[in-house]
Order: sequence, then C-alpha cells, then structure tokens
Amino acid sequence: MGTTLFMPNATIHLHRDDLPDGLSLGPVVAIDTETMGLNPHRDRLCLVQLSGGDGVAHCVQIRPARLGGRGADCPNLKALLADPARVKLFHFARFDVGILRRELGVEVAPVRCTKIASKLVRTYTDRHGLRDLCRELLGVDISKQQQSSDWGAAELTPEQLAYAASDVLHLHALWERLEGMLLREERLDLAEACFRFLPTRAALDLLGYQEPDLFAH
Repeated sequence: MGTTLFMPNATIHLHRDDLPDGLSLGPVVAIDTETMGLNPHRDRLCLVQLSGGDGVAHCVQIRPARLGGRGADCPNLKALLADPARVKLFHFARFDVGILRRELGVEVAPVRCTKIASKLVRTYTDRHGLRDLCRELLGVDISKQQQSSDWGAAELTPEQLAYAASDVLHLHALWERLEGMLLREERLDLAEACFRFLPTRAALDLLGYQEPDLFAH
C-alpha cells in the first residue's frame, strides 16, 4: 500500500519496500537517497527517490525486517538500479552509489553526477550544492529544511516527502544545462570518464579508502 501526495508542480508517490510492478521511468532516471546519517558503514538506507523527469517522484521507503519491512528484498528497484541500459542521474553520486551497493548489493551503473559536472565546468564558484545549482541554472529555490530529520521514522511526513522529491525532480533539467556547458568548454569526455569511475570510487569508500586517498602522494 502506498501514498500519493499532490503538490502545485509535482506528484509524489510513496511506495513501501519496492517499486510497483510494471512501472517505467524512462531511459534516464534521477535518483537520490535518504539515510540515518552520512556514515555508510553505520547509517542505514531509509528512502530511495526516483523520477523520470516528468514532474512525478516515486519514493521507496526501505523498512528493515525488524520494523515490518523487507529490507534489501526489493527486486524491482534493484533491477532498475543495475540495468545497464538505463542511465542513473545523481547529485553527489559517490555517496548514493556506495550506500546502494552496501545496503542492496547492487552496482549502480551507468551513472551521471551533476555535482561532478558542476565542479568541472562551473569553475567560477565554489558553490556546487543542489540548491545553488537549482537557483543559478533553473531559477528555482528549493528548501533544505527537512535535510536533517528522522528518515527512519515509520511514517514520513508530507514535508519530508516534499523535500525528498525536490532532490530528484530538477536533476534532468540541471543535467541538460550542465551538459551544454560541458560541451561548450570541451569537458564532456572528461566528465564521462569521471562518471565511469564512480562505482569504483564508491567501492573504495566502502573499504575505508576515503583516507588515506589512494591518489594522494
């Protein structure tokens, strides 16, 4: 059983434990995650948000068995994440790809990351957060008020769902703008090489290689 929340410019569907059978989100799917914290070795995955870029967000609540859910047993979601024919679009993919690998046992690929794209091409600023990108490139101001909230709660609030959805609803439009900038500055090939490396970078993180950095002196 799920819940649907209607917003002025978006529709949000909440699913528990997995995506519904037969759902198609297109060839490029924007994805984000919410966890109990930012330590991938400690903090569990609570929510996976997805959008096909059509103003509709699908939020999958991942409930562990001890809380009445199915945990990593979400075959439809895992099939989408691992599908080599479907591009997965993230903002700061390094963390999301790592937590999905650890919690669901899938290697998420191929991927694109708007944060990496921004750092490669928006060299005139050090502000590469999602809110900064949405404000500058799209003229959209998104709220981060619910960022630090209890994502492990049995019942998520409408405010939490609206925040979670906002993290995926704008990624397609952001990528379109950033891809154009990468092409203009002749850095798209470099960006694609970075994206191909991201699953390996996430695997290194899970093995504890954030520090020391393998690429440091």
